[in-house]
Amino acid sequence: MNIQSLENIMAQLSHLLMAPVILIIVALLIYAIYALGGFLGQYSLRKKYAPIYVMQVQTGQTDWLKGYPVHNYFVNNPEASEDELEVYALKKLETLRIVTRIAPMLGLIATMIPMGPALQALADGNIQGISENLIIAFAAVIWGLVIASLTFWPASVKKRWCADELINIRKLKGRC
Repeated sequence: MNIQSLENIMAQLSHLLMAPVILIIVALLIYAIYALGGFLGQYSLRKKYAPIYVMQVQTGQTDWLKGYPVHNYFVNNPEASEDELEVYALKKLETLRIVTRIAPMLGLIATMIPMGPALQALADGNIQGISENLIIAFAAVIWGLVIASLTFWPASVKKRWCADELINIRKLKGRC
């Protein structure tokens, strides 16, 4: 088997990846919209219950509150160590963080796959073949970046929320 055969096999296998990558990008777009809605709902709950939460932290109370997942985990597990609480907080952020990082990579993969046929079409003088492949390539990277944009902001804000809740839990533990 020579190197050209390996190159042909790799090209054919990479072309087979296009459909799964596009399907995953579509699934991630649906998830990103769902996650953004969930984030806006959680923001609304946090805003509504913020005065009660602040009062609880100041008075040392630990009652369950909507919109405060790390605090609620502590309420349900008062003996949880700081490490357990941090792992729980990371777990709550994990999916958003993964989607934020994977979406651009998948967009890049879906961009590069049609570039081979586009370059071949260029060599053959087939302008229509070039444009068809480039449309797919650029659309995929755009959607990957849109997905990352939709999930980056909620992931960043939720990370700050979790950090605030962890700080307040330390305060609450200090009072017990």
